Amino acid sequence: MDWKAVDERLIRRGELLLNLEFLDGYEDELKTMNGGKVGRPYALAEGYMEFLSIVRYLLVMPYRQLEGFTRALNRLVPRLPSADYSGLRKRILRLDPSPYEDSRDSNEPIAMSVDSTGVRVHKASGWVEREHGKKKRYIKVHFAVNVETKELVAMEITMDDAHDFKVFPKLLEEAEKHEKIVKVYGDGAYDNSDVYELLDSKGIEAAIKPRKNSRLDTIRSKREKREPLQASRPPSMG
Repeated sequence: MDWKAVDERLIRRGELLLNLEFLDGYEDELKTMNGGKVGRPYALAEGYMEFLSIVRYLLVMPYRQLEGFTRALNRLVPRLPSADYSGLRKRILRLDPSPYEDSRDSNEPIAMSVDSTGVRVHKASGWVEREHGKKKRYIKVHFAVNVETKELVAMEITMDDAHDFKVFPKLLEEAEKHEKIVKVYGDGAYDNSDVYELLDSKGIEAAIKPRKNSRLDTIRSKREKREPLQASRPPSMG
């Protein structure tokens, strides 16, 4: 792996997304947007809104904090007005994300790691379970990430009774819309013949930890008899 090339690609992506060229024609863009507009004129140009949406995404910034960001930016660049969080939210949700879809690096094959985690959706105590005999439910977030860049490439939300290996085909299908997958890392929850058969049919290498009670007649075991796999672990996610 050419880590220098990977670093440069990520740096160039930042240059593309955090582009301040919208300042050059800010007033002209506003004039065009307000031409023939009925009602209150726009105060924030579309290019500025795109810039703010990227800042919010990269810094995981809530809309109220984004309002504070526009106030601070207005003090540095007076020609850029501040805005309230409600208006920012409405404008950002109306943005068209399609021009940025091609900024993803989808030409090079990647290895991805899959996993899931449980998330409680309420703060109820054990009273419901004790009084009514009902088990408290939670949701599961299934996700796949690029093991090199740590970027999310697919995600599925299910209830807590959905087995990881049954959700895996959806994760893989979603990931393959954006990336070419050549290797998949997973824990014992994905040690299932259906998973191995799916990966084998697509020519994708499986690096999945076998369970203690793993059967010997799975497609993985049959393949290992022909060509033993070397033990491998995904790069650190930290």
